[in-house]
Amino acid sequence: MVFSQKQSITSKIGDPWMQLSGSSAVVVGGTGGMGEATVRRLHAAGVHVVIADVNDDKGKALVDELGLRYLHTDAGSEADVIAAFDAAAELAPVRISVDVHGGPAKGGRLLNKDGTPHKLEDFRVTLESYLISPFNVLRLAAAAINSSEPFNDEGSRGVIIQTASIAGFEGQIGQDAYGASKGGIISLTLIAARDLSAAGIRVNTIAPGTINTPAYGKAAEQIEAYWGPQVPHPKRMGRPDEYARLALAIAENDYLNGEVIRLDGALRFPPK
Repeated sequence: MVFSQKQSITSKIGDPWMQLSGSSAVVVGGTGGMGEATVRRLHAAGVHVVIADVNDDKGKALVDELGLRYLHTDAGSEADVIAAFDAAAELAPVRISVDVHGGPAKGGRLLNKDGTPHKLEDFRVTLESYLISPFNVLRLAAAAINSSEPFNDEGSRGVIIQTASIAGFEGQIGQDAYGASKGGIISLTLIAARDLSAAGIRVNTIAPGTINTPAYGKAAEQIEAYWGPQVPHPKRMGRPDEYARLALAIAENDYLNGEVIRLDGALRFPPK
């Protein structure tokens, strides 16, 4: 692995604010709505960003526009994720990992109306996308960041940002698999932060509510009309850049660790 070589970055000794400029980051799911917004924010802050995703057309468009590097990356593939962090290590010390990738999700109640149980394979497919693949990114991001020298005298090396959902707290009827997956990400946050404390690596999770991303396509206005009025304030769905701005703030603040931060306008999902 390229990132096995120790690297260093100049910063103020003891400064609790991580200096983003001159470091590198991998954004897994970097061509999606929240991912692209995060790529743009980090790039604007002077970070060398590697975009890791499976949307090659969108990845190429971002490369052409921003001059960054894109790698076709399956979040569940060890080889793909290692390659993405290797590419980042070639640019600058690896300090930041943001995982906001999507994937197939199979919904369904524990018992269907005809009395048949939830399909076990559907549960497995969803956990593979939203819990096992994120864990793959988490562990390999930790190895990559650990290979960079600390940037201050407190031994700080960098931060891993995961993405959950408020469905991990109050999943709706039919979200058994998805809610369990996101609940797993939430539970992992503090454990991983404790695991990686000796390495000086922070772990935090963003749990978005309803974010209106380009993935909704032509249905975006209809979905906004449904969810927007249910948000206490502001009465609208979230925007991808609001996720990105929070990710940037998490990356900068070296005392923010082991936290799951809801980004939902105080929305709480109803049962259905």
